Amino acid sequence: MNQMKKTILLLLVVAVAASCAKDPKFRITGTIDGAGNETVILQKRIPGGYEVMDSVALENGAFTMEGVVPYPQMVNLAIKGKRGGLNFYIENSDITIHAHADSIYTGSVSGSAAQAEFDSYKAMFDETNAEMMKVYDRYRAARMEGNEELASSIEKELEEIDNRQNTMRKEFIANNPSSYVAPAVISELAYYLEASELEDLLGKLDTTLNQVQTVVTLKERLVHLKAVATGQKAPDFTLNDVDGNPVSLYSKLGGDTKLLLVDFWAAWCGPCRQENPNVVKVWNDYNKKGFDVFGVSLDRTKEDWVKAIEDDKLTWTHVSDLKFWDCEPAKLYAVSAIPSNFLLDGEGIIVGHNLRGDALAEKVKEILDTK
Repeated sequence: MNQMKKTILLLLVVAVAASCAKDPKFRITGTIDGAGNETVILQKRIPGGYEVMDSVALENGAFTMEGVVPYPQMVNLAIKGKRGGLNFYIENSDITIHAHADSIYTGSVSGSAAQAEFDSYKAMFDETNAEMMKVYDRYRAARMEGNEELASSIEKELEEIDNRQNTMRKEFIANNPSSYVAPAVISELAYYLEASELEDLLGKLDTTLNQVQTVVTLKERLVHLKAVATGQKAPDFTLNDVDGNPVSLYSKLGGDTKLLLVDFWAAWCGPCRQENPNVVKVWNDYNKKGFDVFGVSLDRTKEDWVKAIEDDKLTWTHVSDLKFWDCEPAKLYAVSAIPSNFLLDGEGIIVGHNLRGDALAEKVKEILDTK
């Protein structure tokens, strides 16, 4: 009887050991050419920066890391003290990485099914990306020559390519609802999406993805987007103007103002500075008919902010808390990229969102010409 108990106990120990051996984990085996005995850091992005998952010293340019992740997710592999790094999808599998210290971001990754799927996804855009670069070269040449009419025409071509790519992204999500790449694709689209569109795309995802941090973040964003969706009353806020005087959004509504564009921008934002002439033109054409602009800057220094206002001849009211992406109204309005804008009617109801270029002029004309 005692021998039987010993045998059963031994079998249990063996079974537990076998079970533990089969527990999923990742094992990264990597080589980085051109590196000394530096430290390699594995980290993941979190709000406000990165969280280190593991770090190890290189030995003759080689390293090994092991651990467990709850699901396939995007991480960053970097050399301590150097900027940049290699972004890739990690999962509980044997992963091999090869890179060069001077260009670690171009390294190769094998052994991750999610990364292979992500590579295939990116390859879908090779043709349209090449097309876009050629069109953009023509656009830049037209701008440098001062041919604004031609530049405006070429800009429509860029928008058309952009729309085609967004359609491809939406099709990928619809066709791959359980893919761990899908949440990242929705994030790529997030700037373009109204609340109802984001809700529709999130609704297409398999429930197994609910644990993914990107999905959690997108659902939080959806709550904010619904509060500032077209048809909603714009939330009020108050910030200081360039002279340090507090100005509220609602103080700019009513009276002669029939339409107010709440424009989120910054001096350091290239696309914002490119869009500013369009906003200036609409302001010049329609200000006397009731159109005004309320500029909200995400700048960090007053000097840069004021200089950009003067250089771009932005003659309307400007406010800022000079907190960069910690700008409170930007958070309130779920602004994740700039330029971003909200068009309000005289009662503060949102009637348009992210109207750029000709789209802004057409919307303003459509509303004011009927009043």
